[in-house]
Amino acid sequence: MKVMYRLYICAIFSACLMICCLGCGNGTDVETKECLGNILDSFEGEKAYAEHLPAMPDEECEPIRTRHFRQTFGRLLNDSNYLHKQAAKTLGLEIVDGPYRAWNTKRPIVRVSSCEEYFVDTLTHSYPYLVPEAADLLREIGHRFRDTLHARGGGEYRIRMTSALRTSGTIRRLRRINRNAVDTSAHQFGTTFDIAYNKYICDGTNHPRTANDLKNLLAEIISDLRQEGRCYVKYERKQGCFHITARQ
Repeated sequence: MKVMYRLYICAIFSACLMICCLGCGNGTDVETKECLGNILDSFEGEKAYAEHLPAMPDEECEPIRTRHFRQTFGRLLNDSNYLHKQAAKTLGLEIVDGPYRAWNTKRPIVRVSSCEEYFVDTLTHSYPYLVPEAADLLREIGHRFRDTLHARGGGEYRIRMTSALRTSGTIRRLRRINRNAVDTSAHQFGTTFDIAYNKYICDGTNHPRTANDLKNLLAEIISDLRQEGRCYVKYERKQGCFHITARQ
């Protein structure tokens, strides 16, 4: 009964927020009126998966077998921004440039939250929303990562998603601190997300692993999905992440 009561309250709150968003109109400042956000952070299930160790173990780490790549990741996983944008425009949303558009998208959009397969980082310049195909891809990457890690000796680690849906307002804010951020990004279509390759969520210390081994393992998973035609991938050296766009 308590769970149903919380769901009921959250549904009422979401409906009220939606009405407020629709009333914002198109003439308001997008930065101050954007209404997307972590509406349902009070769900008990998400709270459970938000718990983790404060840092990864850095001593007595056990090596793990990973695939040998003949090329560097910068060469191997280097799909152009043009390919990312074309796939995003085909599969994704119309660009979300304000509150009204956020709640009136032609394509369905789902909220992604921390779970058994992955962890959603604190998003300062994006929102935790993706189109269903991209959300499924993110979960598939997390599932394969954990499954492969377990098959090769174990380890209590999850991948960390660091960016998802961006709007015109969040891109403007991002450009203030990162001049390399572009005006039109595949992130604006809800098809694209970033996964950190140098930081992972550690849920236990039974099998400590190095960040480099986990990076190589993650690259295996993403490279396989890319070969299967599920996504485009760009290795972002400066941002420390794999930039991933779902494909139809």
